Amino acid sequence: MSRFKPFRINYSYVLFFTIIISLNITLNSCSQGSGKNNTNEKKLEVPVFSLKPIDIEVPQTYVCDIQAVQFVEVRAKVEGFVERIFVDEGEEVKEGQPLFQLTSIEYSELVNSARAKLMQARAEAKSAQLEVERLQVLVDKDIYSTSELELAQSKKDMAESAILEAESLLKHAQTGLSYTTIRAPFNGIVDRIPYKTGSLVKSGDLLTNITDISEIFAYYKITENEYLQYMRGQLDTAVDEEALKQQLEENLQEDEEEITLILSDGVEYPHKGKLETMEADFETGTGSIALRVRFPNPDGLIKHGASGKVQMTNTMEDVYLIPQKSTFEIQDYNYVYMLDENNIVNVRSFRPIKRYGLFYLVEGFDGGDRVVLEGLQLLQDGSHVDPKVEDTDEVYRSLNLSL
Repeated sequence: MSRFKPFRINYSYVLFFTIIISLNITLNSCSQGSGKNNTNEKKLEVPVFSLKPIDIEVPQTYVCDIQAVQFVEVRAKVEGFVERIFVDEGEEVKEGQPLFQLTSIEYSELVNSARAKLMQARAEAKSAQLEVERLQVLVDKDIYSTSELELAQSKKDMAESAILEAESLLKHAQTGLSYTTIRAPFNGIVDRIPYKTGSLVKSGDLLTNITDISEIFAYYKITENEYLQYMRGQLDTAVDEEALKQQLEENLQEDEEEITLILSDGVEYPHKGKLETMEADFETGTGSIALRVRFPNPDGLIKHGASGKVQMTNTMEDVYLIPQKSTFEIQDYNYVYMLDENNIVNVRSFRPIKRYGLFYLVEGFDGGDRVVLEGLQLLQDGSHVDPKVEDTDEVYRSLNLSL
């Protein structure tokens, strides 16, 4: 018995495909016949504007680390119990004001003992002096030999050295006693106080912090490229990196540019800062270098350790502005439609320097290059269009840009 079934032709399917093929042939013939009229169809009208080079001040922001102009850890220098706390957390203090009192009985006794030894040494020195004077009279009368006088003089010298030792011990004891009273090193604000009255503290234990926030420092980092770009803008000729650093330090002393601080809530700080100095070396690994800005803080609004952003202005010359709506992005590249002298659309890729509002800042274009403003979804590379010329300044104004 045969394993295979006889093949049967389904004539309904054959008829269906025959009709489809006939329709395709007919449509193609019609389209070819009407191709002569395509050239007479109306071209797509698109708005275009011309690029022009401009000089513009671009704000740049950098995350910064905010520190008090003075921040000191107050630590115990001697061991003892906290006897009294004279201040409270968050309180303003003056330089030399007492902050803490540690137990001082032991150190007071050391002072008394050292003072007694000093008195004893002085008495022994005085006695030795009298002995020398007495023997001097007897030697002058040839009653005693000079050896007796020399021995007495040696005892006097030993007594005087004992005075110096006793004075040193007294000063050391007095210094230890003074360490039991901890005072403010400068005018500032008291931070948290971890040890309370009665607590045992050892030498080196942290009692509190004192911060002077009358002024604050904002540290921020720039890349090596930004550093070189800034410096070469200050110099007429390119020089080696070490000379650039030296020149920057000189410029910082003369630079009157006011720098803005943006606080963590996004509000601009009312007082402007002054760029003061920079680090000596680039940071290994990141290739960045830190700069320091000083801001006044008369109201004490900013605290040590706060966060914010430093905003500076960078003047860029001969750059071009392309609206973001005139571009499209594919992977890591941005593209724009441009028109040649025959009004043919050409696609061009570019890498923006940075964003600026609703624009991209770009280089590498030429003044007068025509760019399609909008309607990109209707275009394709090689299309022949009818340009509607837009005034460049009006395009910028419509996108909230004032030049």
